[in-house]
Order: sequence, then structure tokens, then C-alpha cells
Amino acid sequence: MEETYIALFLVSFLAATIVPLGSEWLLASMIIAGNSLPATVAVASSGNYLGSVTTYLIGIFGGLYLMRNILKIDEEKESRAKNFYKKYGSWTLLLSWLPVIGDAFCLVGGMAKVNFIKFSLLVFSGKAARYLFVALAASEGSILFR
Repeated sequence: MEETYIALFLVSFLAATIVPLGSEWLLASMIIAGNSLPATVAVASSGNYLGSVTTYLIGIFGGLYLMRNILKIDEEKESRAKNFYKKYGSWTLLLSWLPVIGDAFCLVGGMAKVNFIKFSLLVFSGKAARYLFVALAASEGSILFR
């Protein structure tokens, strides 16, 4: 049983970095298998949050290099991302749970040097809400099981 929580933590962590993984399927299967909803949501949220912190730190220490040299993001796309971020600011971090663009929000948050406490509150809230929703949808009391 502990192995499944370790696997969930690792998959959730990697899913919040630039590795293209999803972790919702594992969380849902664990809930369907009868694992504790609070524990499962806590493990997935923690792993995913820490993966986002990694992306945030990459943004702080190497975001510009990563965008230009590895991801090959041109100046036009970079400018659009900066304008979007200027318009909506750090509140975009609430959407860090979204596939693909959520990781970019965390990276840009690091590049913009968003206050770490603010970053943490916004990112963890968004990710925990997403995992709670998935867990509730997968639970026996869900409308999906009626």
C-alpha cells in the first residue's frame, strides 16, 4: 500500500515539471481501489506542488536560458507570455493545475520572482482543489457511480 502512495507522489511530482505526464488517472484508480481520500489527495497535492516549486526555481535560476535555448521559444511568444502575465499577474498561478500551460505559469512565476509564499498559496490551492475534485468524482458516493 505504501508503494502506491510513493508512486502517486513521484508521478504527481513529475507531472508538475516539464515531463509530460498526467497523475489524475493514478489518483482516481487509488480512490476506486479504496485508498483513503484525504491521504491520497494530500500525497498527490504535495508531490504536484513540489514539482511546481522545482519549475519555479528553474524559472528563477535558468528560465530565460531554458526558454530561448532548450524550448526554442521565440521573442514573439515570449512577449505574448509576458503581456499575459502582466495583465493577469500571479493569479494565473491558481491555474497551474492545467495541462501544459500550468507548468509555464510556474516557470514564468519564477522568472517574475513572485513572492514564494504567494506562489505557494496559489499553486497549492489550485492543485489541491483539482485533486479533490478528481477524488470526489472517483469516489463511491459520486454521481458517476449511481
